Amino acid sequence: MENPTVGATTTATTAETIIHHTTAFLSKAIADPELRNHLLALLHGGGRTHFAARFTAGSNLLKPHSLALEAVEKAIAATNLSVQSSSLAVAEKLLLCCSTTPFSSFLLSLIYSLVHQPAKAARAVLCLFRINPSVARSKFAPDLFQELFLVHLLPALRWFEEQRTRILSNSEAPPTTKVLSRMNGGQTRELKELEGIYEQVLDENCRVFAEYFINEVLSDGSVAEVGPPPAVVLGRGEAGEFAIAGFGRYNPIPKEEDAASTSSELCSPFGSSSPSSTPNSSSHHPPPATSSPAKEAVSPAPSNSDADDITSSSSSSSTASTSSSVSTPPSSSLSTEKNKRVASVQPLPYPLPRSNKQTRSSMAGFDSLQLSTTYKPSPPPKDFVCPITNNIFTDPVTIETGQTYERKSIQEWLDRGNSSCPITRQKLTSTLLPKTNYVLKRLIAAWLEQNPTSSSPPIETPPRRRKSAAAVGEPTSTPSLSPNSVIVAAAAVDGSVSELRHAINNLCMSEILDESEAAVLTIERFWQEEVKKIKNQNRGGIDVQSVLSRPAVVSGFVEILFNSDDPAVLRAAVFLLSELGARDGSVVQTLTRVDSDVDCILALFKNGLLEAVVLIYYLLRGSSSPEELMEMDMVESLMAVLERKESEMVEMCMKPRSAAVVLLGRMMASGEGSAVEAAIVEGIVKEGDDVVAAIVVSLESEWDEERVSAVGMLLKVMKEDGRCRNTVADKAELAPVLESFTGGGDGEKFEIICFLSELVKLNRTTYNEQVLHIIKDEGTFSTMHTFLNYLQTAPVDQSPVLAGLLLQLDLLAEPRKMSMYREEAIDTFISCLKNSEFPAAQVVAAKTIASLPGRFNVSGKSLTRAFLLKCAGVEKSYRILTQNEHQQAGELYGQTAEIEERAAEVWDMKMASALVSHEFGAIFEVLAEGMKSRNSELQSACFVSAVWLVHMLGILPDTGIRGAARVCLLDQFVAIFKSAKDNEDQVLALLALKSFLNDPEGLQDLNNNMKDVKKGLRELRKSCPLAVEVLKDLSEGKDNSAELWNHKELVQVDCCENGEVLSIACFKDKIISGHSDGTMKVWTGKGSILHLIQEIREHTKGVSSLVVLQSGNKLYSGSLDRTTRVWSIVGDTLHCMKVHDMKDPVHNLVVANSIACFIPAGTGIKVHSWSGRSNLLNSGRYVKCLSLVQGKLYCGCHDSSIQEIDLATETVSFIQSGSRKLISKASPVHALEVRDGLIYSAVSPLDGAAVKIWSASNHGQVGSLATTMEVRAMAVSSELIYLGSRVGTIEIWDRKKHIRVETIQACTNSKLISMAVDGNEDILVAGTSDGWIQAWEVS
Repeated sequence: MENPTVGATTTATTAETIIHHTTAFLSKAIADPELRNHLLALLHGGGRTHFAARFTAGSNLLKPHSLALEAVEKAIAATNLSVQSSSLAVAEKLLLCCSTTPFSSFLLSLIYSLVHQPAKAARAVLCLFRINPSVARSKFAPDLFQELFLVHLLPALRWFEEQRTRILSNSEAPPTTKVLSRMNGGQTRELKELEGIYEQVLDENCRVFAEYFINEVLSDGSVAEVGPPPAVVLGRGEAGEFAIAGFGRYNPIPKEEDAASTSSELCSPFGSSSPSSTPNSSSHHPPPATSSPAKEAVSPAPSNSDADDITSSSSSSSTASTSSSVSTPPSSSLSTEKNKRVASVQPLPYPLPRSNKQTRSSMAGFDSLQLSTTYKPSPPPKDFVCPITNNIFTDPVTIETGQTYERKSIQEWLDRGNSSCPITRQKLTSTLLPKTNYVLKRLIAAWLEQNPTSSSPPIETPPRRRKSAAAVGEPTSTPSLSPNSVIVAAAAVDGSVSELRHAINNLCMSEILDESEAAVLTIERFWQEEVKKIKNQNRGGIDVQSVLSRPAVVSGFVEILFNSDDPAVLRAAVFLLSELGARDGSVVQTLTRVDSDVDCILALFKNGLLEAVVLIYYLLRGSSSPEELMEMDMVESLMAVLERKESEMVEMCMKPRSAAVVLLGRMMASGEGSAVEAAIVEGIVKEGDDVVAAIVVSLESEWDEERVSAVGMLLKVMKEDGRCRNTVADKAELAPVLESFTGGGDGEKFEIICFLSELVKLNRTTYNEQVLHIIKDEGTFSTMHTFLNYLQTAPVDQSPVLAGLLLQLDLLAEPRKMSMYREEAIDTFISCLKNSEFPAAQVVAAKTIASLPGRFNVSGKSLTRAFLLKCAGVEKSYRILTQNEHQQAGELYGQTAEIEERAAEVWDMKMASALVSHEFGAIFEVLAEGMKSRNSELQSACFVSAVWLVHMLGILPDTGIRGAARVCLLDQFVAIFKSAKDNEDQVLALLALKSFLNDPEGLQDLNNNMKDVKKGLRELRKSCPLAVEVLKDLSEGKDNSAELWNHKELVQVDCCENGEVLSIACFKDKIISGHSDGTMKVWTGKGSILHLIQEIREHTKGVSSLVVLQSGNKLYSGSLDRTTRVWSIVGDTLHCMKVHDMKDPVHNLVVANSIACFIPAGTGIKVHSWSGRSNLLNSGRYVKCLSLVQGKLYCGCHDSSIQEIDLATETVSFIQSGSRKLISKASPVHALEVRDGLIYSAVSPLDGAAVKIWSASNHGQVGSLATTMEVRAMAVSSELIYLGSRVGTIEIWDRKKHIRVETIQACTNSKLISMAVDGNEDILVAGTSDGWIQAWEVS
């Protein structure tokens, strides 16, 4: 048997290449603890024999290894740089004190990688290949072996193949018998010996190249390209050891003048069978029983046809015998073909091994390694060359004159204004170029394969390095290089090979579309069968990929895409191109050379061939910006992919949904708030929950880029339309997302943190806690510890959001006195709020604190501000933000409302307690500073946060922190309460101030501002129940409330020419007066002067009553002229709509929706229906005054009696009897008002109480006002009672305390006949008997 000689290859290896691959390998080992532990166990177990052989005290040797390993693991886990540095220094010292072993070399490589010394790390890794090459190349780092060593050892592989073929060619069995069945015992022994030699050859060459890489290529850390050892000759010496012969210790490159002779000498075994030409050949002899000189001298000649690349060694033994009898030198074209096929070894996206057949076919093409220096490449045929550029066609187009040109060249010719053929000069009828001439393109591709050294046009698209298996979410299959795999792969395949060859020929050469379409379907079937075999762990017998990846075949597929309209064929072609593109970058390179090919695939995708998204992904991978991707207008089609069920799509190397998600993610990478991002988010929101659910599925992907893309899209969609948040929270698997956080960069980590923070903004507190538990408990590592480590090094603008999430996770458990997570999170909030150099981080920190109470609506909007307003009695904002909650949650929400509210209260208290307890209220100081900021966002967020925390202090047990909060915030709250233009801000400030009023110190601090506070309280009392409550607290224990109220006279108007002012009504900002001469006047109440805007004289007698219904813009006027008029209030004027004849003079008119009641000239009360019917009630009494409330009519009579009449049943009930007489004269009820279930009646003051108060429900007296005035008019507001006397005096009484607040005097001493308070209770208006109208401002 011949000795193997390894010839030099033209491939050069640089230090940059070595460092790149070793760094990637070590980075994976550092990031993946399971992989690291596996490698360490492998080296520890595999190296024990080696250690024991060299050292007697093996057990003592392992102790420093153990200590060093422990130090390295501690450094990897450490977050403190000083701890990491010291641990690595200790480990390095321990290892350098020991002898070099695979175990220590690997630990040293980890250490140097962690301290960023890649050259040292690379040398340490290469030491493994020098010490124990067998374990290193087959188990420890097979990928490094392929990338750094295998490319130099292809001649050894070819030598092994030749020897194996020679042994198998001597079989005497029938040709139809399988190869393994034809072998005899001698062949089996010879093959086993061959395998052993082959393994030793690989090991020895690994040692040589590792030594060379360490001492030559990496000697100075340079990246200069250095050639590998040109030759390694292996043979057995007398001692039985392998000897290495070369050009020196490390086989440096020989001088140029010696290269040719040296190469010829070293390569002789591949061109000649003479053993004497091989150095040291005499030291090795083949087994005599298994070989003969004839067999050793001959190598089988391979076929030159394309079909040989897809056929196995199933050719008949007779052919082998014939070829072995005569040795035929290979032709130059065959040598060129063989020299071209140097297989590049790279991992595949999923297990479709090419190594068996591919390695064989590659080695079969190297029967002769004699690279003739006299070889001249054949010139291309003239039909393959563009007449304009003189270069081989890349994209040939044939115009109407029959001439063919390169597309770009002829387009430039036409763009310059030419309209004729450059060669024939014939006029062109159209300047639009036709489709690519694919027939010519395929012929050129085939010719280039046969003539690889001929000049060909430059490739514009640089070759793309295929990503690792992790990048496409599929397991990696590494080609096997063991001799056993090569022998098994040599098994014969059946006659289906000819069918596949025929299909490929039809695809490439047939001019009949149907035949080409059928060929595509046949090829797809073969491909699927091969995939199925691999998945079933059976070896494929046909190397389909190597043939289908040829440019001619790829062009055939593309031509099918241009011309076919069969969906099945188009889908099959796209499927095959996607599978090939995933495994072979040259396929993508071929497709992207011509823009029209890519345009065709895009058009098919947009027209509904959704599987094309996978091929588009590979074509655009890494070559297009987000803007360029957006210009392709694929968003709608990508959405369609997400909507389509996976069961309706073809199973491919990558899921179409995954490709769509990644492409959309890359489009959105153009930046926050970009038009691209907005368009995609709008499209996702428009499509609804189905698309969102499809994106959520991608969170579980094994492909990290897909997970990160899905996180980014879902984050932006939740911010745009928070209603999808429940869908995401319900369906998302968060463990893979947390794994992406562990291995991601800063940008990806922050995006994941924002996503998780948005996810816990659900509208139910219990759901938020469930999601927080999942985040806390899922993941390989401790989530809280991981977040804490990142928080300590995160950029300032990312810290607040992360701190908020970490604080929420910490509070899931029962609050503890101390927690490093809580302390770090709150310290982060405080430091961000203090740091004015980062205003954006200040705003985010304040907003994050304001959202920590955990109350959100269904859209994820924080309800903290609205809830605080609700606590103050102002519920409008809260109702608006939650108006859809009950409709969407329905009955379920009603059943769980109590549970949810209780959970929210508990969470609120836990969160507030944690924040205010930190460093005895340190948070209040920074919030107070934030409230002084000119940044409105920061000021508002700090204000809401401060109000929430101070409000919670009133609920939490007082531990003295309330005093610290008062010192920091009281003045700020008072200032906002006094000066805020927004009533809601005033209410929030009041809510915070109320918490301080519970303390004597707080009340004392408010004394200096008490007057301004009370003024603000009076202004708020109508819109905020809390203001009324605080006013009550402030006036508690005082005999009167005079200082709380002030009535300032605004204006007085003399209307004596119109007689008495019989009636007054207020509507919005207008005052309407009725006079005894029948005149009605409309005044504007704006400003400090009453402006007359309308005067009406339609009644002929006095207008005794004016009534404004709250339900509409209508005014009713009752007159002594026996009519009631209905007026519409339009703008600032009144328009009479209808006149009702009442048959009697109208006194004291009261109106409901369908009836009117008034006092006629005689006894009783007249009830008048607007339809014209009238009815007399209470006919035995002379009624003086009326009031109508909710179908009940209350009458005050001349005999001082008071009755209640139910209008529905006409039942009369007595509230006060009227039997009492005073000096034979009646004591009438002069005024009667009903408000809030109480009846106020004004009678004679002779018994010391002119006004008595009755309960409308039980008719019992509940109080009285001790006034001695003779009351003639009365008005009641929500807090005050106004009594007008017959001498022009008005007394003002507190409704609740029944004490006199103030007394004011009208401009004259005349009798007060009418009084009214406007709707806002800000203005009091009175009319006198001498015709004066007077107004006061209530404050």
